Amino acid sequence: MPEPTPEHHLPGAGRTPEDGAIADTGIGGAMDLATAEGETLEKAPGGPQGSGPSEKARSLWSDAWRDLRRNPVFIISALVILFLVFISLWPGSITWLSPLKCDLSKAQEGSQPGHPFGFDGQGCDVYTRVVYGARTSVTVGVLATLGVALFGSVLGGLAGFFGGSGDAILSRITDVFFAIPVVLGGLVLLSVVTSNTVWPVIGFMVLLGWPQISRIARGSVITAKQNDYVQAARALGASHSRLLLRHITPNAVAPVIVVATIALGTYIALEATLSYLGVGLKPPTVSWGIDISAASPYIRNAPHALLWPSGALALTVLAFIMLGDAVRDALDPKLR
Repeated sequence: MPEPTPEHHLPGAGRTPEDGAIADTGIGGAMDLATAEGETLEKAPGGPQGSGPSEKARSLWSDAWRDLRRNPVFIISALVILFLVFISLWPGSITWLSPLKCDLSKAQEGSQPGHPFGFDGQGCDVYTRVVYGARTSVTVGVLATLGVALFGSVLGGLAGFFGGSGDAILSRITDVFFAIPVVLGGLVLLSVVTSNTVWPVIGFMVLLGWPQISRIARGSVITAKQNDYVQAARALGASHSRLLLRHITPNAVAPVIVVATIALGTYIALEATLSYLGVGLKPPTVSWGIDISAASPYIRNAPHALLWPSGALALTVLAFIMLGDAVRDALDPKLR
């Protein structure tokens, strides 16, 4: 029988806990480790392989913003919209003329030094009127979209949350409004308005535009209120206002934002259509729709007076639609 090994001959004998650590090799022996090396046997805090602190969980909005920054469609459309907003707020920064100053002696003339877009049928500078027309179109589009989004989302959200007879009545009312043709409704309602401001046109758009947003908001709220976290908050005694504001609205507002962004370009085109038909904005208001309507009889002699405001309108509507498509792709988890 072999004699036991003296204690002072054992590996690591006489070491204090501060000097090192003893790790079993699993085959009857022991391995001497330095203190620093022994500490590495413990799992490092953070990631599963000790790679460092765990990454902070990202929300839907942070993921969407990350995707939008990498989307060239969003970047291009956002730059175009920012430029439109800039010239809407400060049109005098890129033009020095008045859109109402006209010279009949230069009517229908083409491009000249200082007048790159030429003159329309009344001798007004087309470039200046295109710049100032952006203010009207952007103002009408933004205000109409805000009104439609607020009014429609509030009605639809409340109907979807409470349900019952109120939800049924609202659904039937939206069906009635969906049956009204927008352009025909504009011809009937705006033909009796004599105001030259933008408010009648904005009010008409809100009146006929809220049902779409209302139905989208209603469906989103119905889907969100069935989630487990909402049921748990309800079981804990959360009030209706807390459920709506803290738990349902942040998770149901994304579809409303997407539809409203796309609809903004549609409202700009609708304002131009109504102005072209003579029931929207009226002179002396400067609008792309008014300029397109005035230049239509001179399309053969002065096509530039029609093409420039039409091109500006098409570019603006396209920019907002592209922006809405990019936002939809970023906020829709099914497209990831």
